[in-house]
Amino acid sequence: MFGELIKIDENIIVVKNLSGKVNLQCLNYHVIIPEENRNVVGEIINISSSDITINLVGEIVNNVFLQGITRKPGLVKDIRFLYKSELELLIGSQNEAPGEFELGESAIYTGYKVNASMETFFANHFAILGNSGYGKSCGVARILQNVFKERNNAVPEKAHILLFDAYGEYNQAFDSINLTPTLNFKKYTTEFNMGNDDLLKIPLFLLDEDDYTLLLNVDSVSQMHVIKKTLKLIYIFNSGHSDLLQYKNEIIAKCIMDILSSGRNASQIRDQIVAVLTSYNTPDLNLNTIISQPGYNRTLRQCLNIDEQGKIAAINLVIDELQKYTKVNSEELIPVFDFNYTLEDFYYALEFALMSEGTINSQSSYESNNLLKNRVLNIINSEYKKYFTMDQYISREEFINTLFTSNNGENAQIININLNNVDDRFAKNVVKIYSRMIFEYAAKLEDRGTYPVHIVLEEAHRYIQNDIDVSLLGYNIFGRICKEGRKYGIILGMITQRPSELTNTVLSQCSNYVVFRIFHPEDLKLIESISINVNREALSRIKSLSPGNALVFGSAFKIPTFVKFAMPDPSPKSSSVNVNNLWY
Repeated sequence: MFGELIKIDENIIVVKNLSGKVNLQCLNYHVIIPEENRNVVGEIINISSSDITINLVGEIVNNVFLQGITRKPGLVKDIRFLYKSELELLIGSQNEAPGEFELGESAIYTGYKVNASMETFFANHFAILGNSGYGKSCGVARILQNVFKERNNAVPEKAHILLFDAYGEYNQAFDSINLTPTLNFKKYTTEFNMGNDDLLKIPLFLLDEDDYTLLLNVDSVSQMHVIKKTLKLIYIFNSGHSDLLQYKNEIIAKCIMDILSSGRNASQIRDQIVAVLTSYNTPDLNLNTIISQPGYNRTLRQCLNIDEQGKIAAINLVIDELQKYTKVNSEELIPVFDFNYTLEDFYYALEFALMSEGTINSQSSYESNNLLKNRVLNIINSEYKKYFTMDQYISREEFINTLFTSNNGENAQIININLNNVDDRFAKNVVKIYSRMIFEYAAKLEDRGTYPVHIVLEEAHRYIQNDIDVSLLGYNIFGRICKEGRKYGIILGMITQRPSELTNTVLSQCSNYVVFRIFHPEDLKLIESISINVNREALSRIKSLSPGNALVFGSAFKIPTFVKFAMPDPSPKSSSVNVNNLWY
């Protein structure tokens, strides 16, 4: 069938097609070019009636397949198709060897299973790509269902997979694992009154300056400074701090001094000071504070009276009184949150922080920083407030352990967070805050890498973007996880229909790819740039793949392989609308 060599060009060889017996049904089959100490493996990538084009993909040495060619074959003769035992070296043992899991069936070799290395797939970041409607969600569900099926009386009971579900598609997809002892599927939701599903919670007391920067969509360094001061004031106001009164007195006094020196007319100054002291006051400093002078006493309110010349006659007395309050250095204070607090507590502290920043007398500062107040108020006045309401304080370790604990008190291996009921901006903030919290927790473990967590992002292009947090915080949490997460056991899985919208840093850090049908030119160009070991013929087929078929390649696979995924059972709710049934 295979004749003499016609030409050789890099890793491509062309041989004669004897009598045309190798037909198009053999396209993408693999062949062996035998040599004394090795068997060179090639893939048929083109067939005509006169010749056959073969791409050299690797070699088998001592019954082990090695990707790549150390040297080109010397004599091209006795070419043959692979034996079954040799094919298993390329696509995985048909008996599912220890340490492997089944992906699906080979799209080339009918009836042959394609398996992947559990270690090299799940110990590295991975991406599942494809246009809408061609099998991504079903592929994800099938992969995880296969991983969690019992094999050799063992199941991955210590796994932690956190799936951020953009549309609530996976709510029922993993219910079957609850039927296996020691395996549990737990569901969180953003929808209120959802029966047995737990409501998403974001504990304010575990958030730091960076988290609030994300949550409140901060866009300037000055706003970050206000948040930093707000957190200190929450600590002072709610922790029973011994200097609580002094801090409040100092902030109020400084604010009033700013008003007095603002250059406004006397009536405006009086009205503004009365407004501040009506809303913010202490037992020491309020409108009824007694200001003494030789002969008689007056209240602070009386000292603000305007004389016949239109001036505040007792302004010097007010200034002398304000200067009495001891200044406390809050710059060195490091807040420790071991108590619960509310959004209302945050808002109250934020108002004091804004006063201390002099926003009352600065129009530009007021306009910039008052946005923070509005954003906090929007949350307080919306149903979103329920996500931030906690009954009691728990530590970060307790929160994460609770996150991965089923309702029966055992470890939950798959956690699904349904984000379908919140807007995209809030969903992005939730995903970033949770991801950052888990990363920070894992990074501080004394025994590094002992609590692995897989963060799987459905519609990843919504969350992994070139946001302003890179310039404000100095990093993007997904970029950090991709660069540093593996050593702490934090692995990122990205599912997206628009890979070109992801940041280049994140996608380039993936080691394994499952690519369903894609036909957008920018996405195809990106896939070509990251798939250095995939030939052009295979890449061109991506544009015409049938639903449920995918090209898989990366460190978990010996060769790039086309896989036909079986339908998951149960399936995610990801099917397209049936217009014919609905219309007629």
